[in-house]
Amino acid sequence: MTKVNPYLSFDGNTEEAFNFYKSVFGGEFPAVMRWADNPQCEGMSDADKNKIMHIALPVGDSMIMGSDHLGGPEGEYKAGNNFTVAVSPDSRKEADRLFSGLSNSRSGSAPTRSIMGSPVSSRRRACGMWS
Repeated sequence: MTKVNPYLSFDGNTEEAFNFYKSVFGGEFPAVMRWADNPQCEGMSDADKNKIMHIALPVGDSMIMGSDHLGGPEGEYKAGNNFTVAVSPDSRKEADRLFSGLSNSRSGSAPTRSIMGSPVSSRRRACGMWS
C-alpha cells in the first residue's frame, strides 16, 4: 500500500509540536537534528542554530517529518500553506481517541465525519497545524 509521509514546516515551534504529537501517537524520535549540527551553518545566529533542521516521528507504518522554517529561497513562513496531514484510522474508536487527543482544548475544530468513503475524518488545529 502506498504511504504518504507529510513534511511539516513550522515558524520556530517544531520541537513543541512534535513533542505534542509524540504525546498523542506515542513512539520515539529516531533522530533530532538542529541547524547547529550542520557545519555549513556556522554563520547563523545562536537562536537559529538551536532550531530544528529535521525531526521525524514514526506513526504506525508512516512517518511525520518536520523542520523550522528559516526563510531563504522559499521566502517567508506563511501559516496555512506549509503542509497537509491526512490521518486515516482503522476504526471509529481510534478516530475518536486521536481526535480527542489532538483537540486538547485547541481552537478551530470540526467534528469527525465521513469523507469520500472513509469511515471518519476531521480537521483539528493543534500546535499551529491542521490535521
